[in-house]
Amino acid sequence: MAYLLAVTLLWAFSFSLIGVYLAGQVDPWFSVLLRILLATLVFLPFLQPRKIAFSMVLKLMAIGAIQLGLMYVFYYQSFLYLTVAEVLLFTVMTPIYVTLINDAFDRHFNRHFMLSAVIATAGAVAIRYNHIDSNFLLGFLLVQAANLCFATGQVSYKRLLASHELEQKTIFGWFFIGALLVASICYLIFGDSEKLPSTPLQWGILIYLGTIASGLGYFAWNKGATLVNVGVLAVMNNLLIPAGILVNVLIWNRDADIFRLSIGGAVILSALLVNQWLSKRAKLATPA
Repeated sequence: MAYLLAVTLLWAFSFSLIGVYLAGQVDPWFSVLLRILLATLVFLPFLQPRKIAFSMVLKLMAIGAIQLGLMYVFYYQSFLYLTVAEVLLFTVMTPIYVTLINDAFDRHFNRHFMLSAVIATAGAVAIRYNHIDSNFLLGFLLVQAANLCFATGQVSYKRLLASHELEQKTIFGWFFIGALLVASICYLIFGDSEKLPSTPLQWGILIYLGTIASGLGYFAWNKGATLVNVGVLAVMNNLLIPAGILVNVLIWNRDADIFRLSIGGAVILSALLVNQWLSKRAKLATPA
């Protein structure tokens, strides 16, 4: 759990750095590409291609393409429609997705996930009840798509490593290479070369996000995911929310509507509590 806690503190600042200094100013497709490229370069020297089966390489690349590549595609776009605090709050669904996807691998489905999703959506509406528009709804859906990608990658990586004994630093480069392929294609199709970083601060933030937050951060997070059970992993996904909001409000967004964020956040949190309560109830009702 120490890995997950350390990365939570590290990532608490990333949301605000993106929302305050990059979103709407730097082409998001370029931000994603550079961030993943730098993370790839961090782990490229550790790769040992001859010591790993090609099938394993493809699986790791696929996981990276989903968990990091596609996730960033949705995640960076969401900042164009939502505030940093809203993006953070709407990631509360990730633990539900982690459990849901793990159950899907086990060919088991719990209907109460739908109830949790409805409650969480109501909490999102409460935050912007007098400003609901198509942009807000699009932002909310983008965050959910990012959550699904992040959850899918975590569960897949954990299950893959559980069945193979591998030195993780020698294989993690493939994870980033898979993500880099997605990011490169997206930039070639959608990128705007006229909106590259224009200040040393923006370049510095992107270098930090690529090498530290992404490079070391995702390695430590996925390594930590292999050391805990799915329940702990699901809960740890939500610890980032209060940490990130606290950093954003105290440093960058002191004019935020704390009351409305609190009400909406409480409703969204209740979705997670309902999900956990129904999950425990279902397990108790299942014959041994």
